[in-house]
Amino acid sequence: QVQLVESGGGLVQAGDSLRLSCAASGRTFNSYCMGWFRQAPGKEREFVAVISWRGVNTHYADSLKGRFTISRDNAKNMVYLQINSLKVEDTAVYYCAAADRMAAVATAFGSWGQGTQVAVSS
Repeated sequence: QVQLVESGGGLVQAGDSLRLSCAASGRTFNSYCMGWFRQAPGKEREFVAVISWRGVNTHYADSLKGRFTISRDNAKNMVYLQINSLKVEDTAVYYCAAADRMAAVATAFGSWGQGTQVAVSS
């Protein structure tokens, strides 16, 4: 398994941009597909994006395409989520997760970070 630690969240204003980071430990990081999920208060955990182990393929939630960009740096064991034009409804805890295949459901991901809070004010 891989251990994951997210960072980069905070309180921002609507329209701002934010880059979330996920640091992974473990020598097999580059064999995992990496995903981002989010969970808003009182709501189910929601898929955001996933990236393949080499970073060649990405997949986004249809409702979030255009403002979110997932990327990875295997040399640094890092995964990133760039969020542009933030909206109040983007307020959530954002989680980084690892899976052995490209997937958009939480059950496919076996390792999770503790999450980083993003709060967007109007």
